[in-house]
Amino acid sequence: MNDLAPSLSSVVDRSQVILRRRGSVLLIVLVTLVFATSALLLFIEKASTDLIVPIREADASRLRLEAYSALETTLAVLEDFREVAEGLHSPAEGWSNPLEFAGYEPTEGVTVEVRMEDESAKLSLPEVKPDMLVSLFEYWGLTNTQAEPIADSLLVWIRKDYTPTDMNAATTRDYDALPLPFAPPQRSLRSFAELASIEGVRQAFFDEEGNPNDLHRHFVETFSLYRFKTPNINGGRLEPLLAKEIFDAQQVQRVNEYLGGTGGYQSQGPGFFKSERSIAAVAGGQPSKLGYGMTVQALRITIAVKQGRSSFELTTVVAPADGAKVVPASNVASADAKPAENEEAAPAAPPGLVQHSNDGRSRGR
Repeated sequence: MNDLAPSLSSVVDRSQVILRRRGSVLLIVLVTLVFATSALLLFIEKASTDLIVPIREADASRLRLEAYSALETTLAVLEDFREVAEGLHSPAEGWSNPLEFAGYEPTEGVTVEVRMEDESAKLSLPEVKPDMLVSLFEYWGLTNTQAEPIADSLLVWIRKDYTPTDMNAATTRDYDALPLPFAPPQRSLRSFAELASIEGVRQAFFDEEGNPNDLHRHFVETFSLYRFKTPNINGGRLEPLLAKEIFDAQQVQRVNEYLGGTGGYQSQGPGFFKSERSIAAVAGGQPSKLGYGMTVQALRITIAVKQGRSSFELTTVVAPADGAKVVPASNVASADAKPAENEEAAPAAPPGLVQHSNDGRSRGR
């Protein structure tokens, strides 16, 4: 019995040693697995991030082709309507959905939407008259003593050799006195962002924190940066006629009902004007004194393409050959501005239409 005790004790000791060794091995294996898993996860995360850019580029390239194809179809349809009707007047003519009209079928799994806005329904800022600016500012809630210096300050910025009539208007001397002096460009705005740089206008259009206010919103919604002679009455933007008291509220309502096919014109659907006589029949008055035309002078087209979580949006502005023009980059008279060197090439507009701008943006996964 005594002989067996040491043997059992040694066996137990050897078993404990083996178990400790096995535990150490398992611990090493577990630690190795943790490090390997962490390294693998980091690699997958980095690889996923590295792949995002080429995936987005591939998506944008594929959807861009679809957008340009839809744009070409849209321009072709618009040109057909323009030739037949001797100008574009309103989407009520039948060109509101050009892709459906042309029987366009996008690639399987891709959706294409075309949105169009009559840019020439707005007033042309390069052509605006001082009294119209003052009348609009007053219509938007300013007093005459507030409106006149703001209008003059704006005109000092956008007109060459303009002499302000209000003594409170900002002049070139005010820009010379700034901490970082500069000279007004004396040409019309290239972007509404310039409003924040115009003395006398910045204070009226932005709050103390630099955020655009309601006056800024009214201004941007009312004016176009393109140069054209007469806004299109078929666009239904008639605030200037109210501001100048050329139309009253009832006349504006009748025109809007006629254009929208509502009210007394619900049975005939949306309409559009092609002659001064038709305007007089709806609104009365003397249409020749309105200062409005009846054809589209600039049309903003947006093509939105989507496939799954990827999207691409293309925006361009087209105009008839005798329609809207781009404001030159300087106050020196020049031909239509050319696209920037890095601006993406777009399909050429049909002979009757001129393409003025092109902007493509993609959104991906």
